Amino acid sequence: MWVDPAEDPRESDAPGATGEKAVVLEYLDRYRMTVEMKCAGLDAEQLSRCSVPPSTMSLLGLVRHLARVEHSWSRRVLEGHGDLDRLFTLPDDPDWDFNGAVADDAVVAEAWQSWRTEVAHAREVEAGLDLDARVDVRGQECEVRDILVHLVEEYARHVGHAGLLRECVDGRTGQ
Repeated sequence: MWVDPAEDPRESDAPGATGEKAVVLEYLDRYRMTVEMKCAGLDAEQLSRCSVPPSTMSLLGLVRHLARVEHSWSRRVLEGHGDLDRLFTLPDDPDWDFNGAVADDAVVAEAWQSWRTEVAHAREVEAGLDLDARVDVRGQECEVRDILVHLVEEYARHVGHAGLLRECVDGRTGQ
């Protein structure tokens, strides 16, 4: 077992969420916690290790990418600040979130700080959302519920990647 079930932050004795919004946000938070768990205890070299060359995907790259995802959907789309620059993107390298994920303690610290800041902000925004509200996504109206479900899908996919990447680093598998 990765973590003793009694100490798993994703588990609780409290009753599960009820209602569509609460359930979707609970799933999203569990995936957010899983990302942290998959990266726990690794150093900069291990976090930046690409396990399937020529891919630049690494655990550190995923943290940077997910910070970018949180920032984009929460600030740029849900709050309507589409003019904000995207995190971890360079004009000549739209994949800087992965390509810039190098074995450097400062890069690791920046990635975690950015991700945690964006997750905290997203949680504040999500708390006040109406799932039926519509927002502009690249010139088309989209329901907020679709964006939240997309975020669950995005995290689920990348948690799967994180599980495989972690296993390649030290053999640890999920539960």
